[in-house]
Amino acid sequence: MVEEMLAARGIEVSHETVRQWALKFGQAFANRFRRRLPARGDKWHLDGVSR
Repeated sequence: MVEEMLAARGIEVSHETVRQWALKFGQAFANRFRRRLPARGDKWHLDGVSR
């Protein structure tokens, strides 16, 4: 899927390039997202919902 998203923007990468990138950086990104808890100043915006 990453290859397709980049190709749509004119960037050609191989499956192997994406795999190596994920091995190198993937765990660091996952850890950062997992550890971040909602902070006191965080704001949540809800779209209007019709019934």
